[in-house]
Amino acid sequence: MLSDPQIAVDVADAQAQADEMDRVYAMNLAMIRKAAQMTQVEVARKLGVGQGAVSRLENRADMLLSTLYDYLTATGADAASIVVTVHGHKIELDLGRLREAQSDQSVA
Repeated sequence: MLSDPQIAVDVADAQAQADEMDRVYAMNLAMIRKAAQMTQVEVARKLGVGQGAVSRLENRADMLLSTLYDYLTATGADAASIVVTVHGHKIELDLGRLREAQSDQSVA
């Protein structure tokens, strides 16, 4: 059936719509923490900082990607990435790999 171009397009569209419905959009970091069923104190403990630092982090408008990665992994994220669309192409930026590369550079 997928050899029919129209059916293939319809199946791809349906899959894209299903993927979009499955996606959960977080409006801020606190939503991610709450989805993980964690308190600021618990996240702070994992990060080795005080609760106030987590509160400030959750309310920041800007931060380093390494800080974002650390926060996400502290909340239990198995993988952390950012997906951007450039000229219709989705590109995934793996924050874990960036963090590893940063660590490797600081050791060298």
